[in-house]
Amino acid sequence: MDGEVLQAPSVDEIVAQLKAHCPCVEVTKTEERRVYAKVPAENNFKVCQFIHDNLTFEHCSTVIGVDYIDHLTVVYHLTNYYTGVMIELSADVDSENPHIQSVTPIWEGANWHEREQWELFGIVFDNHPRLERLLTPKTYEFFPFRKSYKLRGWE
Repeated sequence: MDGEVLQAPSVDEIVAQLKAHCPCVEVTKTEERRVYAKVPAENNFKVCQFIHDNLTFEHCSTVIGVDYIDHLTVVYHLTNYYTGVMIELSADVDSENPHIQSVTPIWEGANWHEREQWELFGIVFDNHPRLERLLTPKTYEFFPFRKSYKLRGWE
């Protein structure tokens, strides 16, 4: 192994491994060093575990909530520092009962991102170690980033 240069897997190889081991994943688009994929919410944790353990994506850069009115989407930006490839993985959740498994046991840095999305969108990250408010008062009962949220005094 001394002096041996490891060849980083290409985007095509990453996609092939994803499809082979996670058939529920739909790869929607690829670019140089970027993979866009969708996963059913109920499979999200297992797919993220595979991406971390087998594809060595060491970092969860962001967890983002998106309100499409009829459903919410959780978007993860997962980074492999060795290859420079990022996977944008999205999972749709029901806007009336928005639950998805926390990925904090896989990437501890997701902790704060998940807390923020719970606070602002009401997305519940099941088995999160400390799902509580960061920005708004503890008595706050609304989710200000939801499109259904109405500002006081605005029609």
